[in-house]
Amino acid sequence: MIVITGATGNVGQELVRILTAAGEEVTGVSRRPGGLPDGVRHLQADLADPASLRTALHGADALFLLVAGEAPEEILDEARAAGVRRVVLLSSQGAGTRPEVYRHPVAFEEAVRRSGLDWTVLRSGGLDSNAYAWAESIRADRTAAAPFGDVGLPTVDPADVAEVAAAVLRGDGHAGRTYELTGPAPVTPRERAGAIGGAVGEAVRFVEQTRAEARAQMLAFMPEPVVEGTLAILGEPLPAEQAVSPDVERVLGRAPRTFADWAARTAPAFR
Repeated sequence: MIVITGATGNVGQELVRILTAAGEEVTGVSRRPGGLPDGVRHLQADLADPASLRTALHGADALFLLVAGEAPEEILDEARAAGVRRVVLLSSQGAGTRPEVYRHPVAFEEAVRRSGLDWTVLRSGGLDSNAYAWAESIRADRTAAAPFGDVGLPTVDPADVAEVAAAVLRGDGHAGRTYELTGPAPVTPRERAGAIGGAVGEAVRFVEQTRAEARAQMLAFMPEPVVEGTLAILGEPLPAEQAVSPDVERVLGRAPRTFADWAARTAPAFR
């Protein structure tokens, strides 16, 4: 059995679908109910309370773990006690490029590497699905606002992250590996807005925010150090943050999907 934390999220839902379609026994774990296919075992638990995972982990062989909560060692203790042998951690590219800012995923990576389990770390770049933040404004008046409109980053389709996770959870040869997951090419916010416009069949006007405007908006839901780190990546990315990684293709045997692919697939959310 494979336990998927964050099972109702953009990556988790797709991962559950892939694994169940492949005939795997899956338990989906999330803080809230709903959003999973019929017949999938779904338990409510919170990574901030490692003991709440005990029922879900019982009898599991593998664990897909998000960075959440403040006690990764306790989560991994619960997994090990339940008989889990393999853990796949969904971390952040920032853990490698800006560890002084992204301390939370760094702490989880270090705990996973010390766990004694077969481990694999997936360092995801920014997800294409972050563009859902534009859904309301695009539906209302066909506008999309973001800072640094002409700075490109190789954001990754969450479906590709899920496919890589499924391959690692089910296959051999991935233990002790850290994979960097990106899309096939850097894409600017202005280009993303244009791709969504193409998908919905109407032009989307891009509005470039100032750094201060974006910072104020992000502080409403992100800690200040993470906001500053995120703005630095968006506005002044390091070469490693703009580089296209070969790891999606290395694991899946195909090129990663483009942002335009993601926009076409998710167009109803923006209509």
